Amino acid sequence: MASSWTGKRVRLRTIEPDDWTAFARFADDDGRRVGRLELPRSAESYRAWAKEQALAECDDDRFRLVVETTATGELVGTVGSHRTGRCSGWFECEVMIDVGHRRKGYAAEAMVLLLRFMFAERRYHKCLAAVLAHNEASLALFRRLGFTEEGRLREHVFFAGGHHDLVMLGMLADEFDRRHTLSGP
Repeated sequence: MASSWTGKRVRLRTIEPDDWTAFARFADDDGRRVGRLELPRSAESYRAWAKEQALAECDDDRFRLVVETTATGELVGTVGSHRTGRCSGWFECEVMIDVGHRRKGYAAEAMVLLLRFMFAERRYHKCLAAVLAHNEASLALFRRLGFTEEGRLREHVFFAGGHHDLVMLGMLADEFDRRHTLSGP
Protein backbone atom coordinates (compact mmCIF):
# COMPACT_ATOMS: atom_id res chain seq x y z
CA MET A 1 0.00 0.00 0.00
CA ALA A 2 1.55 3.27 -1.16
CA SER A 3 -0.30 5.44 1.37
CA SER A 4 -3.11 5.37 3.91
CA TRP A 5 -5.43 6.53 1.15
CA THR A 6 -4.52 3.89 -1.45
CA GLY A 7 -5.52 0.24 -1.60
CA LYS A 8 -5.14 -2.41 -4.29
CA ARG A 9 -8.17 -1.28 -6.28
CA VAL A 10 -8.90 2.31 -5.20
CA ARG A 11 -7.36 5.56 -4.11
CA LEU A 12 -9.23 8.14 -2.06
CA ARG A 13 -8.63 11.82 -2.73
CA THR A 14 -10.30 15.20 -2.34
CA ILE A 15 -12.77 16.52 -4.87
CA GLU A 16 -11.23 18.65 -7.62
CA PRO A 17 -13.09 21.27 -9.71
CA ASP A 18 -12.80 19.14 -12.87
CA ASP A 19 -14.66 16.28 -11.16
CA TRP A 20 -17.97 18.03 -11.84
CA THR A 21 -18.59 15.99 -15.00
CA ALA A 22 -18.44 12.70 -13.08
CA PHE A 23 -20.89 13.97 -10.46
CA ALA A 24 -23.27 15.10 -13.21
CA ARG A 25 -22.97 11.62 -14.76
CA PHE A 26 -23.72 9.95 -11.41
CA ALA A 27 -26.91 12.01 -11.08
CA ASP A 28 -27.97 11.14 -14.63
CA ASP A 29 -27.81 7.40 -13.90
CA ASP A 30 -31.32 7.46 -12.46
CA GLY A 31 -31.75 10.80 -10.73
CA ARG A 32 -31.88 9.27 -7.26
CA ARG A 33 -29.51 9.91 -4.40
CA VAL A 34 -30.16 8.07 -1.15
CA GLY A 35 -33.64 7.18 -2.39
CA ARG A 36 -34.69 10.73 -3.14
CA LEU A 37 -35.52 11.86 -6.66
CA GLU A 38 -33.51 15.02 -7.28
CA LEU A 39 -34.46 17.88 -9.56
CA PRO A 40 -32.31 18.17 -12.69
CA ARG A 41 -29.30 20.48 -12.27
CA SER A 42 -27.40 22.59 -14.74
CA ALA A 43 -23.81 21.92 -15.73
CA GLU A 44 -22.91 25.27 -14.18
CA SER A 45 -24.37 24.23 -10.82
CA TYR A 46 -22.21 21.08 -10.86
CA ARG A 47 -19.14 23.17 -11.76
CA ALA A 48 -19.81 25.59 -8.91
CA TRP A 49 -20.49 22.77 -6.43
CA ALA A 50 -17.27 20.91 -7.34
CA LYS A 51 -15.24 24.11 -7.05
CA GLU A 52 -16.79 24.81 -3.65
CA GLN A 53 -16.04 21.25 -2.50
CA ALA A 54 -12.44 21.52 -3.71
CA LEU A 55 -11.94 24.61 -1.53
CA ALA A 56 -13.89 23.40 1.51
CA GLU A 57 -12.25 22.72 4.84
CA CYS A 58 -13.04 19.52 6.73
CA ASP A 59 -15.70 20.52 9.26
CA ASP A 60 -15.89 18.39 12.40
CA ASP A 61 -14.67 15.29 10.53
CA ARG A 62 -17.51 15.55 8.00
CA PHE A 63 -16.14 15.15 4.49
CA ARG A 64 -16.56 13.46 1.14
CA LEU A 65 -13.69 11.90 -0.80
CA VAL A 66 -13.54 10.73 -4.39
CA VAL A 67 -13.04 7.03 -5.04
CA GLU A 68 -10.86 6.48 -8.10
CA THR A 69 -9.44 3.26 -9.50
CA THR A 70 -5.73 2.63 -9.07
CA ALA A 71 -5.64 0.91 -12.48
CA THR A 72 -7.00 3.81 -14.58
CA GLY A 73 -7.45 6.76 -12.24
CA GLU A 74 -11.12 6.93 -13.21
CA LEU A 75 -13.48 8.51 -10.70
CA VAL A 76 -15.99 5.76 -9.83
CA GLY A 77 -17.70 7.04 -6.69
CA THR A 78 -17.47 8.74 -3.32
CA VAL A 79 -17.04 7.80 0.33
CA GLY A 80 -17.25 9.93 3.41
CA SER A 81 -18.46 10.83 6.85
CA HIS A 82 -21.51 13.05 6.84
CA ARG A 83 -22.60 13.17 10.49
CA THR A 84 -20.54 12.97 13.68
CA GLY A 85 -21.08 12.84 17.41
CA ARG A 86 -17.60 13.81 18.47
CA CYS A 87 -18.28 13.81 22.22
CA SER A 88 -19.87 10.35 22.09
CA GLY A 89 -17.35 9.04 19.57
CA TRP A 90 -19.58 8.06 16.63
CA PHE A 91 -19.76 8.96 12.96
CA GLU A 92 -22.07 8.05 10.13
CA CYS A 93 -20.58 6.93 6.84
CA GLU A 94 -21.76 6.70 3.26
CA VAL A 95 -20.41 5.18 0.08
CA MET A 96 -21.67 5.51 -3.48
CA ILE A 97 -20.24 3.73 -6.50
CA ASP A 98 -21.34 4.54 -10.04
CA VAL A 99 -23.74 2.00 -11.57
CA GLY A 100 -21.23 0.81 -14.19
CA HIS A 101 -18.53 0.12 -11.59
CA ARG A 102 -20.39 -1.81 -8.92
CA ARG A 103 -19.53 -5.34 -7.71
CA LYS A 104 -15.80 -4.90 -8.35
CA GLY A 105 -14.70 -4.45 -4.72
CA TYR A 106 -14.37 -0.65 -4.93
CA ALA A 107 -16.96 0.14 -2.24
CA ALA A 108 -15.58 -2.39 0.24
CA GLU A 109 -11.99 -1.22 -0.14
CA ALA A 110 -12.97 2.46 0.03
CA MET A 111 -14.94 1.78 3.22
CA VAL A 112 -12.02 -0.06 4.85
CA LEU A 113 -9.70 2.88 4.09
CA LEU A 114 -12.26 5.35 5.51
CA LEU A 115 -12.95 3.25 8.62
CA ARG A 116 -9.25 2.74 9.32
CA PHE A 117 -8.71 6.52 9.18
CA MET A 118 -11.69 7.38 11.36
CA PHE A 119 -11.01 4.68 13.98
CA ALA A 120 -7.20 4.80 14.12
CA GLU A 121 -6.42 8.44 13.35
CA ARG A 122 -9.52 10.30 14.52
CA ARG A 123 -10.16 7.93 17.46
CA TYR A 124 -13.86 7.38 16.85
CA HIS A 125 -15.41 4.45 18.68
CA LYS A 126 -18.38 3.61 16.44
CA CYS A 127 -19.46 3.91 12.81
CA LEU A 128 -23.11 3.98 11.76
CA ALA A 129 -24.63 3.36 8.35
CA ALA A 130 -28.24 3.91 7.28
CA VAL A 131 -29.41 1.74 4.36
CA LEU A 132 -32.82 1.46 2.74
CA ALA A 133 -34.23 -1.97 3.56
CA HIS A 134 -34.80 -2.92 -0.07
CA ASN A 135 -31.15 -2.18 -0.99
CA GLU A 136 -29.94 -5.76 -0.58
CA ALA A 137 -26.57 -5.10 -2.25
CA SER A 138 -25.66 -2.35 0.23
CA LEU A 139 -26.91 -4.34 3.20
CA ALA A 140 -24.77 -7.29 2.07
CA LEU A 141 -21.73 -5.01 1.65
CA PHE A 142 -21.98 -3.61 5.18
CA ARG A 143 -22.58 -7.05 6.67
CA ARG A 144 -19.50 -8.42 4.83
CA LEU A 145 -17.47 -5.54 6.27
CA GLY A 146 -18.58 -6.60 9.77
CA PHE A 147 -21.43 -4.20 10.51
CA THR A 148 -24.27 -5.44 12.71
CA GLU A 149 -27.92 -4.52 12.21
CA GLU A 150 -28.90 -2.39 15.20
CA GLY A 151 -32.42 -1.47 14.30
CA ARG A 152 -34.97 -0.61 11.69
CA LEU A 153 -36.85 2.65 11.34
CA ARG A 154 -40.16 1.50 9.92
CA GLU A 155 -41.55 3.42 6.93
CA HIS A 156 -39.04 6.18 7.68
CA VAL A 157 -38.18 7.34 4.14
CA PHE A 158 -40.72 8.43 1.53
CA PHE A 159 -39.88 8.20 -2.16
CA ALA A 160 -41.29 6.76 -5.39
CA GLY A 161 -44.80 7.04 -4.01
CA GLY A 162 -44.33 5.02 -0.83
CA HIS A 163 -42.75 4.75 2.58
CA HIS A 164 -39.70 2.52 3.05
CA ASP A 165 -37.87 1.10 6.06
CA LEU A 166 -34.39 2.34 6.93
CA VAL A 167 -31.98 -0.21 8.40
CA MET A 168 -29.42 1.10 10.89
CA LEU A 169 -26.12 -0.78 11.04
CA GLY A 170 -23.14 -0.23 13.30
CA MET A 171 -19.55 -1.28 13.81
CA LEU A 172 -17.28 -0.62 16.79
CA ALA A 173 -13.58 0.16 16.45
CA ASP A 174 -12.50 -3.08 18.14
CA GLU A 175 -14.79 -5.09 15.82
CA PHE A 176 -13.12 -3.40 12.85
CA ASP A 177 -9.66 -4.08 14.28
CA ARG A 178 -10.37 -7.80 14.73
CA ARG A 179 -11.60 -8.11 11.16
CA HIS A 180 -9.48 -5.63 9.18
CA THR A 181 -6.78 -4.33 11.60
CA LEU A 182 -6.44 -0.67 12.43
CA SER A 183 -2.78 -0.48 11.45
CA GLY A 184 -2.54 -1.75 7.92
CA PRO A 185 -3.83 -3.56 4.85
